[in-house]
Amino acid sequence: MQPFPDLPGFHYWPGRLDEAAQAGLLAEIQTALEAAPLYRPVTPGGQPFSVRMSNLGPLGWVSDRAGYRYQPTHPETARPWPPIPSVLLDLWRDLADWPTPPDACLVNLYREDARMGLHQDRDETDLGAPVLSVSLGDTAVFRIGPAGKGPTRSLKLNSGDVCALTGPSRLARHGIDRLLAGSSRLIPGGGRINLTLRRAT
Repeated sequence: MQPFPDLPGFHYWPGRLDEAAQAGLLAEIQTALEAAPLYRPVTPGGQPFSVRMSNLGPLGWVSDRAGYRYQPTHPETARPWPPIPSVLLDLWRDLADWPTPPDACLVNLYREDARMGLHQDRDETDLGAPVLSVSLGDTAVFRIGPAGKGPTRSLKLNSGDVCALTGPSRLARHGIDRLLAGSSRLIPGGGRINLTLRRAT
């Protein structure tokens, strides 16, 4: 684990998943997305996201004109979300330091110019539970800063990297500035998949 003294509670494990583990996890995600297809959500104001999204687990995070929330079914198919792969549950058990397993896993696909503005993850019932993030595919320029006002810093997240928001950094502002296109050959057609494990309830 790589420490960040200026961001207590932010943990980073570069290269936590080797190439074989990344390929195996991607295959499981691709199978799950056949049952829960990627779709493009909109903000409550009606602005489309630049990423495409799906979910795994008992609950999934969705955004539409009705607001941000967790729900047990896909907004387009009305079917339950597929289960979270065991490799992700193992990562949570080993790294998250939390007594209960995640009940939601967001799947975000970034292609080309997709990005994610600075935001906080605060739609969960218990904001003390960590958020664990797994990167697959192209390198992303990740930006993070303290929950309140303060400077941000950037970090390159490569395929197989894992990071966590915990404790004082649980509500850190964070986002994706851009992708480094072509930095990985893992995902067919290029791009990055981010898997974010959470306790929604």
